[in-house]
Amino acid sequence: MRNLASTLRRFERENHQYRFLETFIVIFVVILLISNLVGAKIILLGGLIFGGGNLLFPFTYIFGDIFTEVYGYAGSRRAIWMGFFASILMALICAGVVALPPAPGFKEQHSYEVVLGVVPRMVAASLIAYLCGEFVNSFTLAKMKILTGGRFLWTRTIGSTITGQFVDTTTFMFLAFAGVYSIPEILKLSRDGYIFKVAYEILATPLTYWIVRRLKRAEGVDVYDVDTNFNPFSTDHSGLAVVPLGEEITKEGAETAALG
Repeated sequence: MRNLASTLRRFERENHQYRFLETFIVIFVVILLISNLVGAKIILLGGLIFGGGNLLFPFTYIFGDIFTEVYGYAGSRRAIWMGFFASILMALICAGVVALPPAPGFKEQHSYEVVLGVVPRMVAASLIAYLCGEFVNSFTLAKMKILTGGRFLWTRTIGSTITGQFVDTTTFMFLAFAGVYSIPEILKLSRDGYIFKVAYEILATPLTYWIVRRLKRAEGVDVYDVDTNFNPFSTDHSGLAVVPLGEEITKEGAETAALG
């Protein structure tokens, strides 16, 4: 395993400066925050019942795929933790605003309590599910990229979504709605939400392909997690092979890395 990393040393650009990583992280965090704010509303659409956050939340998985595919697991891990802390801040502010006494004449306190009062629970459920699901998604995609030698992007985006969204959806629904809805209702919400999100990812595959191609061309490199530390709490960036665009990791090297 170490020998593989050594043979790829010629490809590494440890000080490579990415042009668009920060911009995409900001967009990712904004989508995550909006999803948490509207997640409490239950929607009936096309025979499926799901939370309002599902309209935008699948985009976070599309972004997760883009981060891992273009910037590696370390880039995705950074985006996930930034979204995590931004969501905590939003939950604290919402709870504080609801708790503060309203001014005389302000008639909308109850509305604020109804809409924003559930945000802390929504965010708590979302953060736990989000961390578990996003890291499963990123791990699956990073490993599959090694297995496929960087080819067949659609297998990675869909495969990682199938695993990541299953973990995320079931975890969130039980944490957010236990005691609010019955178990059969929660199972139906989980099932419909999961189907909706996976279908969302499949339909968005052409868009993901387009963004990934454009970003790789703009950044000028491709990234392989040949010997990455997949600990979600790690700040270690070693084990990352940053390959000039157009170069490919060999099939033998990819198989060796995957086995490691």
